[in-house]
Amino acid sequence: MNDLPAPLPEEFFQLPTLELAQELLGCLLIKTTPEGTASGYIVETEAYKGPLDRAAHSFGNRRTKRTEIMFGKAGLIYTYKMHTHTLVNVVSSVEDVPEAILIRAVEPFSGIPLMHERRGLPDLVKLTSGPGKLTKALGITMNDYGGSFTEPPLYIAPGNKPESIQCGPRIGIGNSGEAVAYPWRYWVTGNPFVSR
Repeated sequence: MNDLPAPLPEEFFQLPTLELAQELLGCLLIKTTPEGTASGYIVETEAYKGPLDRAAHSFGNRRTKRTEIMFGKAGLIYTYKMHTHTLVNVVSSVEDVPEAILIRAVEPFSGIPLMHERRGLPDLVKLTSGPGKLTKALGITMNDYGGSFTEPPLYIAPGNKPESIQCGPRIGIGNSGEAVAYPWRYWVTGNPFVSR
């Protein structure tokens, strides 16, 4: 634990959502569990701009038990289940404006043997190259819902600033009208761990 950097401060998360989605690239996502600590550099994110974004869970200010945390302050942890996978998001924007950023892929940094064990995979590139893969590899669960990325056990720390990033439409949001085309997915150019 002591060889990993300290969490980013609350102020870091107070950037506008689209800006934060880009600033998160290169940051270190760290999860500590009883089995050990695993971490990876964030290489792909997707921004969801709440009330006006048809692809967001909180479109039209939808407030449910699941989306409640999105109405909280920036930097909180929003996890949800999709099929059998847990997906992890960074709550962004200001309180009562329910926006969030999905962490889509990370590049493994520490705890790699633990990640292999959790995923049952020998292939390093496939360990964390997708939003459901990375949560399983890092040990992120629904129990992390409502925590803060500014403190363990699940937190975000400074990492390496990417030389180049790209943006394009988000993935897997087929039935969301004009929101399908919004270029709100960001990734580190040429990184092999980007989901696709």
